[in-house]
Amino acid sequence: MGKGRLEAFSDGVMAVIITIMVLELHPPEAPTLAALAGIGHPFFAYVLSFVYVGIYWNNHHHLFQSVNHVNGRVLWTNNFLLFCLSLVPFTTNWMGETGFALVPTVIYGVSLFLPGFAYFLLASALVALHGRDSTLARAMGRGVKEWMSLVLYALGIAGAFIHPYVAFAFYMAVAAMWFVPDRRIEARLTSED
Repeated sequence: MGKGRLEAFSDGVMAVIITIMVLELHPPEAPTLAALAGIGHPFFAYVLSFVYVGIYWNNHHHLFQSVNHVNGRVLWTNNFLLFCLSLVPFTTNWMGETGFALVPTVIYGVSLFLPGFAYFLLASALVALHGRDSTLARAMGRGVKEWMSLVLYALGIAGAFIHPYVAFAFYMAVAAMWFVPDRRIEARLTSED
């Protein structure tokens, strides 16, 4: 079956996720810089989560540019990815509103780990559908980047027990790793054109 509806649906869900996150970001009560600084935690959490959802949108787009069609397994793994991403606004708000308390920061890390795992499953389902000689399979190779992301998320979750900023260092390392859309796929698509 074609991939167009899956891409359009995914784009819409990710747009709604970002919209929900920004609606949870409330302006300060007073018109002062001190009041603005008082919402520093929620704002930082929002920025980090916005970057994450943007990264998933970019890489999702690249992922589907490298394939021709989808099947039921791909549809369900994509839905699992979207479900996992839909949890990010809740955990973002909870963590920001509690000033990066331990439990919300750990749960936030879990809410980052889950879409990473779901993205890996989605890419694997696409490789299984298109074969080991497909553009996507050759671009992904052994999936080292995906596995490294999951390890860094796990280290971030553990790091939250030391200090929230330790957790954020790991969470931001993953974001930095994926900030530029996946060059492996881009390079393969360019070389095959």
